[in-house]
Amino acid sequence: MTPAPGPSATPPDPSAARQPGLLHVRFEAVDGAPVSAGGFEQLLRLLARFTPVVEALPPDAALADVRGALRYFDRDAAGIAELVRLRALAWCGVRCTIGIGANPLLARMAAGEAAPGEIRSAPGGAGAVAAFLDRRPASALHGVGPATARALCAYGLDSVGRIAAAPPATLQRILGAKTGRIVYERARGIDPTPVTPNAAARSMGAEHRFAHDELDPARRRRALLSLADDLGARMRASGQVARALTLTVRYADRSTTTRTRRLDGPTAHGPALTGAAYALHAALGLQRARVRSVALRAEDLCRAELAARQLTFDPSDDKAHRIEAAVDRARARFGIGSVRPAATLGPPGRTPPPPGTRPPPGPGPGAVRP
Repeated sequence: MTPAPGPSATPPDPSAARQPGLLHVRFEAVDGAPVSAGGFEQLLRLLARFTPVVEALPPDAALADVRGALRYFDRDAAGIAELVRLRALAWCGVRCTIGIGANPLLARMAAGEAAPGEIRSAPGGAGAVAAFLDRRPASALHGVGPATARALCAYGLDSVGRIAAAPPATLQRILGAKTGRIVYERARGIDPTPVTPNAAARSMGAEHRFAHDELDPARRRRALLSLADDLGARMRASGQVARALTLTVRYADRSTTTRTRRLDGPTAHGPALTGAAYALHAALGLQRARVRSVALRAEDLCRAELAARQLTFDPSDDKAHRIEAAVDRARARFGIGSVRPAATLGPPGRTPPPPGTRPPPGPGPGAVRP
């Protein structure tokens, strides 16, 4: 007689078998201010004391896989998260909001619902994960932007639970084969994306915090012009170029929007960075948004001598590079603030023109000046 299978014959739940050991850490100063670029790199070094598997998510977050450190520290993931939180507060004066999960998606979502300075764990097991995700809006899934969420809502798939219940073929017809498969998996709490260690040195950032919540797009553009000029100067001084540019906008309610744009080619040229920053800002379509700060980060840096520059027959492009080289020499001799774009010093109501365009002509000889 064949014995009845015991409890061990039940197929294991892959989600439950995987020990929660991924941390999504979001950094914020105690007074609510964003962390500086230097402070961010210091906090990444703090995380590296616990695990070498740290993925920087500029400007103020990181993913850390601490599963290999659980036995060494004789703590579970929540215990290591508590150590990270206490050391960041004591050593750097920074408050950490930490989400713990079995994969990056669940860790991000746990951190998203945690209060500032709190540690929150996502549940394990397929049933508990489904209940955790069920009533969340479609836009809560990482990687589902406004356009994708609108496409799903048009078919009545306005919650993660409804997306998870939809047939995969339906999602692929709505979103395409690849995106539909990814959204279906994430609605079920599945995210096989690994934590990829990256060095903070592969990016360089700058941030402008407004004196008050800013409504005027002209002032925001002036801030972006100044940030892009600063980033370009720092990259040229260090002999580096960027392949991508990331814009982060922080609003009055402390929420943020982050967008990244691949550049046409590796560059540290100020007008090219400024043009990309303006395009990212315009694509957000901010109408009456109250903006607290804007930040630019040059991503995927490489050595300038390893990058090819596209030659053109436009004499103005060559002239712009020669002027930029002269400005760099002046700054090296007299200081970084000795030369700056004139548009950054313009009157409050004037919007700096996009790079590569000429300013409007001045009044003619017979015009009456106000």
